[in-house]
Amino acid sequence: MGASSWVVIFLLSVYVALLDSCFGAEVSYDANALIINGERRLIFSGAVHYPRSTVEMWPDIIQKAKDGGLDAIETYVFWDRHEPVRRQYDFSGNLDFVKFFKQIQEAGLYAILRIGPYVCAEWNYGGYPLWLHNMPGIELRTDNPIYKNEMQVFTTKIVNMAKEAKLFASQGGPIILAQIENEYGDIMWGYGDAGKTYIKWCAQMALAQNIGVPWIMCQQKDAPQPIINTCNGYYCDWFQPNNPKSPKMFTENWIGWFQKWGERAPHRSAEDSAYSVARFFQSGGVLNNYYMYHGGTNFGRTSGGPYITTSYDYDAPIDEYGNLNQPKWGHLKRLHAAIKLGEKILTNGTRTDKDFGNQVTLTTYTTTNATGARFCFLSNSNAKDDANVDLQQNGKYFVPAWSVSILDGCNKEVYNTAKVNSQTSVMVKKNDDAFARLTWAWTPEAKKDTMHGKGNLKAHQLLEQKELSLDASDYLWYMTSVDVNDTSIWSNATLRVDTMGHTLHGYVNRRYAGYQFSQWGNKFTYEKHVSLKKGTNIITLLSATVGLPNYGVGFDKIKTGIAGGPVQLIAKNVTMDLSTNLWSYKVGLTGERKRLYDLQPRTGVSWNTNSSYPVGKPMTWYKADFNAPSGTNPVVVDLQGLGKGHAWVNGHSIGRYWPSWITANNGCSDTCDYRGKYVKEKCNTNCGNPSQRWYHVPRSFLNNDNNTLVLFEEIGGNPLNVSFQTVTAGTICANVYEGEDFELSCQGGQVISEIQFASFGSPKGKCGSFQKGSWEATDSQSVVEAACIGKQTCAFKVTKDAFGVTYGLMRDNDSGVARLAVQAAC
Repeated sequence: MGASSWVVIFLLSVYVALLDSCFGAEVSYDANALIINGERRLIFSGAVHYPRSTVEMWPDIIQKAKDGGLDAIETYVFWDRHEPVRRQYDFSGNLDFVKFFKQIQEAGLYAILRIGPYVCAEWNYGGYPLWLHNMPGIELRTDNPIYKNEMQVFTTKIVNMAKEAKLFASQGGPIILAQIENEYGDIMWGYGDAGKTYIKWCAQMALAQNIGVPWIMCQQKDAPQPIINTCNGYYCDWFQPNNPKSPKMFTENWIGWFQKWGERAPHRSAEDSAYSVARFFQSGGVLNNYYMYHGGTNFGRTSGGPYITTSYDYDAPIDEYGNLNQPKWGHLKRLHAAIKLGEKILTNGTRTDKDFGNQVTLTTYTTTNATGARFCFLSNSNAKDDANVDLQQNGKYFVPAWSVSILDGCNKEVYNTAKVNSQTSVMVKKNDDAFARLTWAWTPEAKKDTMHGKGNLKAHQLLEQKELSLDASDYLWYMTSVDVNDTSIWSNATLRVDTMGHTLHGYVNRRYAGYQFSQWGNKFTYEKHVSLKKGTNIITLLSATVGLPNYGVGFDKIKTGIAGGPVQLIAKNVTMDLSTNLWSYKVGLTGERKRLYDLQPRTGVSWNTNSSYPVGKPMTWYKADFNAPSGTNPVVVDLQGLGKGHAWVNGHSIGRYWPSWITANNGCSDTCDYRGKYVKEKCNTNCGNPSQRWYHVPRSFLNNDNNTLVLFEEIGGNPLNVSFQTVTAGTICANVYEGEDFELSCQGGQVISEIQFASFGSPKGKCGSFQKGSWEATDSQSVVEAACIGKQTCAFKVTKDAFGVTYGLMRDNDSGVARLAVQAAC
């Protein structure tokens, strides 16, 4: 063949590639598969919300998702961040969703776009911009023409941006599915017939966008065709789509749960997480999406609730800082690989179920072609009793309670959800050895205007907070005056305020009366003793929100602040109602307006540096310079000792803090029984501690040289013990069954420095407390040390031969299989 022929072939191949890029992929489906360019697929997906991390973190998170066996990454689109002011858009920085999706595609993954535009997501106001709330005549999430017009404008904006960037699979992009609305079926009853009309309109509006890939609706049993309805929850094996031709999709497999201030940390075990996924695919599942796969951080004031913490870790496979959450990440990775072994059979075969009693079920998938290939799931859904199952010529199997065994060819166990062979990493916070104690400057929040009752707006009523502030700040000042003639009555009075939450401070004649907050984030009564003087008395109240509601029927109508009151002064059987007084209002703090958190100095601001800083004083700003911790490990700031407030690093908000709220002392355990259905109260940790003590400071927020931390302390605290630390794997462990792959890895360039425990045989205990069992191979320690010491990662197959075991040794009585337990340090 001549050189010219080779050139022609090359040009033709380039042309074909360009055609594929131009025309993209066809995405279709039937009951057993998503069909992408004719290939029948099962999809493992994970939620990663682009605003909850940074642009610099995206590539690493996406790669770790791919390494974990995911096929796709899913995200919401956050309307309030993108359109903070009506028709003024922001797609910069970590709001650049187009860049996010392009990086997903560059990694070789698909994407799922959940437009909503209501997102819930424990996000402030469910992701709605606050200007919507104040539009005359508007009603959200119902058959309201004003709302529907705004929703359509934003949805079309996002779709058009995606089309211009060629992000849909039909254009050669990564997006294979798109979602409209979100979990509306759970609350549709509250909107009556208007809700039913609205959901039909949503479907029609979405389909008219002509995106070339299927649309989905989660938790919507009556989703209009051809919209695919999907399931959210901890378990969705029971779920069936409303159309027998639709694929069975699990759009939110809740891999953990979110946390509120005052609550203990929720934990969902790796075993139960895997059980949920395996049961779903056993029952005909086609797509499983983890919510969350990386939860991230609620930077700024984006957390909703109220009272959602700044951390949105969610006990996800990739933790808040971008580290692998082991063993969950590794255990699910092995699950994905095991199920993918049967992908062709599961998407093409026929299914039969055999009941063995006591909640033990064998599900067999068999191809209808000449090969008759088989793939099986053997599940034990009994929460207490283990099972021994004899499949005759296909072998005998031990199936622990609340577990699923995956049988390749229906005669070889390749995975069991209760048998965790993945590494366990115990993460620790480390202080930088060169890091000195912080030196603080401070300045009080300037209150001269509010203490004298001066605001920017006046009204003879108590106004609702979010309507007035438009969520420009957590804070709203309410001010009024009252004249007193008889001090004998009012010198020992009670100031009583009925408020819709969430926290309230009171001042009378510039004297601080005190602070109260609602335990549950809703309506409460503030009561403080006050003393009134003869003549004019100025009453100043500061109301603070801690995340606006994000879920429920009419959540957008839940009032905040001292909406309607009443505000009363009570003394000696006399009550004075101030609710219809002339009230003055001021939105936000003076320090916010002067941007005390910015690096650039502001005129008229004086930081005190020559005297010791105040301790326990409400409404105080603190500032300290620091050097960034060395290395590449994630950075956190430990805010123990502080009360409640907001923190910034180099002008970047790292979120609200509230370490003074201590969790209950009960309800936690060192052990977690994964068996039985998960609820968020199960397997809690962090009892008797702050709900959140450490706050993520992304490396991209830091300078190489000098950095500045600014705190606004609302209720009074002591910054003495505030410090910057790094997050790393302190102890790493593996507990691997014979025949499985052993692997240990350090992070951040660290190497395995010590093998603290190693035993191949019948070891007992768990990471941090391993013990030798009734027998072990004498070479256990030396074999592991030779394979691992001085390496970032070590791996080998766990076999008797690897440890020199040839005969005569007893096996572990519990499982009938030897195990290798290892504990190491990085």
